[in-house]
Amino acid sequence: MGTLYGYPYSSRFQPRANLTPMSYCVAVRSPTIDPCHLPYHDTEYGFPLQNDNDLFERLILEINQAGLSWTTILKKRAGFREAYAQFDIPTIAAFSEDDHARLMADARIIRNRLKIKAATRNAQVALELISQHGSFAAWLNLHRGSDLTAWTKLFRKTFAFTGGEIVREFLVSTGYLPGAHDPDCPIYFLMPKE
Repeated sequence: MGTLYGYPYSSRFQPRANLTPMSYCVAVRSPTIDPCHLPYHDTEYGFPLQNDNDLFERLILEINQAGLSWTTILKKRAGFREAYAQFDIPTIAAFSEDDHARLMADARIIRNRLKIKAATRNAQVALELISQHGSFAAWLNLHRGSDLTAWTKLFRKTFAFTGGEIVREFLVSTGYLPGAHDPDCPIYFLMPKE
């Protein structure tokens, strides 16, 4: 994560070379950004999630965004929901090689074998965490207050396909780390304060 005028910005919105990077809040109000971003920014990004399937959806979407644009993910989100059984963790944890083959053939999602297998593996891990802690959210809440370095180490040890940027975007987008909205963003004032 970088800073722009003292505010954090998402590396997801770094413009082309030699231009100043911008925050998501600035980017979504740009006339050149796809309009699919505005509802996500205004109603979801940075707002706390407590439902395990919603948290798991966000993790899988962040993993699938790696190397791609967030616009692509937002436009494919409905397809992801259908293909991944509405992100029902026990269902995904039981996905077989046949399910993986079905997903590899599904143009509505990102067809990357490593990301698909990571979804199944991560669902299996999430089930273990739910069994041990009562919910995925409860496990995350145990680590609330950790810094990004600690979170990243924890996620790399626990889940598949979770590098630093994926972890950061997952945690910021779900309210576990601050910095989702600029202080001058209208949505900033709607965010719960700790």
